Amino acid sequence: MLPPHRHRSSLEEPLRLSNLPANADWSGKIAYLDRDGVLNRWREGYVNSADELELLPGSGYAVGLLRRNGFRVCVVTNQSPVGRGIWGHETLSLIHDGLQEQLLNEDRDAEIDLILYSPYPPDQGAWARKPRPGMLEAGRQLIEISQINPDQPISISYGENWKKRPSEKGSILVGDRESDILAAETFGVRGIQCNPETGIAGVIDMIIPPDLEGQN
Repeated sequence: MLPPHRHRSSLEEPLRLSNLPANADWSGKIAYLDRDGVLNRWREGYVNSADELELLPGSGYAVGLLRRNGFRVCVVTNQSPVGRGIWGHETLSLIHDGLQEQLLNEDRDAEIDLILYSPYPPDQGAWARKPRPGMLEAGRQLIEISQINPDQPISISYGENWKKRPSEKGSILVGDRESDILAAETFGVRGIQCNPETGIAGVIDMIIPPDLEGQN
C-alpha cells in the first residue's frame, strides 16, 4: 500500500483546523478538489514552480464560498513529477504555499484545510493515485478525527480495512479528468467534472445554488 503524502506534515500527524467562517458548524461535508484544471491552470509539462502557478479566475471566491457554506476543503492531487525525479517534495510544497497565498489574495475565506498528494508514477499502482481512492480515504479520516479530537492519535485505514466509514452525503469531488470522477465513484462521493479552462468557478453553482450564496 503506497499511501498519500501530506503538505508540509507527516501523513498521520494531528491536523489542526481553523474555524469555518463566522464559526459555522461543520455538518460533515467535504469538498475534495483536484488541483490542476480545477484551482489553477493546467500546463503542458507540469507546473514546475510557484512562479508558473496561474490561478483560474474565480477559484479563490469559489473556495471561500464553499467554506462559508460549511464545507471543509481537501485538495487531492496526483503529482508524479516527484516520483519521476523531475523535482522534489520541497518544490511541490512551495507550489502549494503559492496556491494557498493566491487563493487567500482573492478571498480571505479561501483557506485549504488539507492538501494531499500522490507522488507516484502510474506504473506503481499506488492506492493513493487517482483513479484509486486512497487520498479521499485519508482526507476524510484526517478531517473527521481533527473535528472530533485533534489530539487523538491517527491511524489511517484504506480499502477493505476501513470498516466504519462516515456518510459522504453532501460531500463532493471536483476534477477535470475521468480519473477524478472514477475516484469519486469508487469512494462513494458525488463527482463533478469541470472544464479545465474555467475550473471550479464554472461549476460552483452546481454545488451551491446562487440563492444560497453567502449563507452559512
